[in-house]
Amino acid sequence: MRILVTGAAGFIGFHLADRLVRDGHDLTGVDALTPYYNVQLKRDRLALLAAAHGLSGRFVFHETDVCDQQAMTRLFEEVRPDCVVHLAAQPGVRYSVTHPFICQRANLDGFLTVLECCRFASVKPRLVYASSSSVYGGNKTLPFSEDQAVDRPVSLYAATKHANELMAHVYSHLYGIQTIGLRFFTVYGPWYRPDMAVYLFADAMTQGRPLRVFNYGEMKRDFTYVDDIIEGVVRCITGNTFDRCELFNIGNNRAERLLDMIEILSAQLRVTPKLEFLPMQDGDVPATWANIDRLRAKTGYEPKTSIRVGIPKFVEWYKSYVLKK
Repeated sequence: MRILVTGAAGFIGFHLADRLVRDGHDLTGVDALTPYYNVQLKRDRLALLAAAHGLSGRFVFHETDVCDQQAMTRLFEEVRPDCVVHLAAQPGVRYSVTHPFICQRANLDGFLTVLECCRFASVKPRLVYASSSSVYGGNKTLPFSEDQAVDRPVSLYAATKHANELMAHVYSHLYGIQTIGLRFFTVYGPWYRPDMAVYLFADAMTQGRPLRVFNYGEMKRDFTYVDDIIEGVVRCITGNTFDRCELFNIGNNRAERLLDMIEILSAQLRVTPKLEFLPMQDGDVPATWANIDRLRAKTGYEPKTSIRVGIPKFVEWYKSYVLKK
């Protein structure tokens, strides 16, 4: 297949691009390399992809902003993708509180550009796109299922992701584009984003700083190892059992205590952490937990990696990439 992945220099995009090329697909990656976090980390991911796949001609990268309508239109005409995986976005629940217009532009304008490119493509590609578990807002019924209401978001980031789902539904209805939205749940692993909890906690531990633990430690997350996530995304790219407009949870199907993750992380780093317990932050939620029955039924998706297996794999990468610099 010819596949276009936006956000290809990001954490999930990098792992997905590598998997797709190894599976024999022709991959065009798009990323604006925005400085939300260290751009060198993004460049290092791209360097690995180029080293592994550049000579084969199956991986091509374009430094392009998905909000640039003219550039994206030209790219679609050149690539003629069979499938588009839209991962490019402005991440960060807390960041959306302090930088609302950046969040709005990347997550709404960028998604609309991709939808329009799919609409006017000579052959309409399948669109697989990243939504988020944050759309469930303050919902207290666990595990979260796709049948639950998501009309009460508690952050602008969550609101933009729910808006993406609605926009995808409209384009599926009006223009016949097949869209598959994936609500990601706390993905982690090697080549991780440095603004996420596991990475932040590792930094704090190794630098002797206290760990800022919100909601006084009463937090639970559906931590999902990146290889499990990639397997689910690939099944959504290549499967043939989907309706025209689909929405799926994609997670590890369990809620882990944040303090348990910290215990495993500290044991792997051989550090006794200093914990600073704080109240809940604006826009955050106390617990996430994915019901994956719908995705399992359609694709056979079955996550395999517990945090007791996945966290050590992250730490191995963290020691080799971060601590040795």
